[in-house]
Amino acid sequence: MTLPSLVRRRSSGEIRNLASISSSLLPAFGTNPDEGYFDLKKYVIAPYDRRYRLWQTFLVVLVVYSAWASPFELAFREMSIGSMLIADLVVDAFFAFDIILTFFVAYLDKSTYFLVDDHKKIAIRYVKHLFFPMDLASTLPFQQIYQLIAGKSHDRGEVFGFLNMLRLWRLRRVSELFSRLEKDIRVSYSVTRVCKLLCVTLFAVHFTGCVYFWLAFHHKSPGNTWIGKQVEDFKHRSVGSGYTYSMYWSIVTLTTVGYGDLHAENTTEKVFNIFYMLFNIGLTAYIIGNMTNLVVHSSVRTFAMRDAFNKILQYASKNGLPEGLKDQMLAHTQLKFKTAELQQEEVLQDLPKAIRAGIAQHLFHNVVEKTNLFKGVSDDFISQMVSDMKAEYYPSKVDIILQNEMPAYFYILVSGSVDVLILKNGSEQFLFKLDPGSMVGEIGVMFNIPQPYTVRSRRLSQLIRIDHHHFKQLVKPFNEDGKAIITNFTQFMKGLKGGVLEEIPYVTEFLSDLEDEHPTQNEGTNDDISKYHEENPYEEGKLNPVDCTVSKG
Repeated sequence: MTLPSLVRRRSSGEIRNLASISSSLLPAFGTNPDEGYFDLKKYVIAPYDRRYRLWQTFLVVLVVYSAWASPFELAFREMSIGSMLIADLVVDAFFAFDIILTFFVAYLDKSTYFLVDDHKKIAIRYVKHLFFPMDLASTLPFQQIYQLIAGKSHDRGEVFGFLNMLRLWRLRRVSELFSRLEKDIRVSYSVTRVCKLLCVTLFAVHFTGCVYFWLAFHHKSPGNTWIGKQVEDFKHRSVGSGYTYSMYWSIVTLTTVGYGDLHAENTTEKVFNIFYMLFNIGLTAYIIGNMTNLVVHSSVRTFAMRDAFNKILQYASKNGLPEGLKDQMLAHTQLKFKTAELQQEEVLQDLPKAIRAGIAQHLFHNVVEKTNLFKGVSDDFISQMVSDMKAEYYPSKVDIILQNEMPAYFYILVSGSVDVLILKNGSEQFLFKLDPGSMVGEIGVMFNIPQPYTVRSRRLSQLIRIDHHHFKQLVKPFNEDGKAIITNFTQFMKGLKGGVLEEIPYVTEFLSDLEDEHPTQNEGTNDDISKYHEENPYEEGKLNPVDCTVSKG
């Protein structure tokens, strides 16, 4: 069962983006749900339905209001029976509707990892769970219910103020939202974490400030309180004035500034301050730890690059390497870190082979089929060959291939340019320059001889690397493609300038043999290909024109 079929539904709430799918919706290994299983029963809502997710997001906005209003109404009781009463009842009505809606939302059976859409099972599970009584208690307007039953308002309004604090149970929805956003690839993880830390801090400041004002307001001696010493008639001041004093004290205490203008005056306030400061220690450690983790995570690559540079400099100094070689090492390391985001090898190596092959097809297929050596080759051959290719980057003046090294790889130049050089009489001589679309190192591979020349990047260049062994194994079952490759290679060799040909061993003999045997060239090609596969190109005594890939059978 594939992931797309797992989440497929025929309603308008079909999942449109895999980024929104929770890992908890994946089936257990060995299960085989039928194709129509996720066509849920009538009047049953899928928990991942887009419309239901929007509803949950809307409730989070109401939770933010409840988180602010509940402590505020506890501290300033007149607000809960005045201008904020209607807003509270409307918000409670939305959450009451959500309780009803929950009886129609399918849930995930943890034993089978299937969605359960049976109405009876959904109802029994919700009622037995702690969520139902807490959802109900946090939604009921206790003060209005008491007034309807008793016919009068309660003279001790602080009781209902504490009952209203049950609305803070709704904060779990905010926690679930942040947990979902942290896993959503469409949202920045760092931004989500910073917003979460900011929300926690603001709520802590607001909650403690309101509770501290409530302690002063209900103290038996209002003048002997933290605010009463500064504002004797604070009970008769406006709500805005009292809230400002509360937030000022809370923020100053949280940030450990401690101006001393507002401080505890009685035992109750001192005890509250003790616990608040202990809480501040934990909250500060939590915030600093999270922020440090975010900052360090963003600079890990920079630290690794600087550390690599220091190790190179130490190694070069200890071994007395020349400046030119040291500069090449530094340039290569710097380019490695700069191109890491383009290559992402650590990401690709964890992907299935089929996905990696698809990525290689997208990146390399068009480039390879336009190369002279592979013109006229079947699409199937190219598709299999590119699956093992790898992109590499080289800074300027870096050796890609060294003269006389064994031909482990050959390359296709995608961008940039390279110089072909040869070491003669103790000095390097320039032969020619290669531009994008050219091949590098194919002569050594095709002849099974050490590379006849040095290839050096002229400027920043991107190349596609082809493994010699993989190419040798791949060409075995493709006889017609092998003929086309040899024909293309022969035409390329004939097009080289005479001075270049003289510098490459065996080429003159090879071309003269081809001229003599041209009428029977096609008949002998299969023997050439089979000989190329059967013989070890690195074994001594085999590096001669008779045993090479394109040699005479």
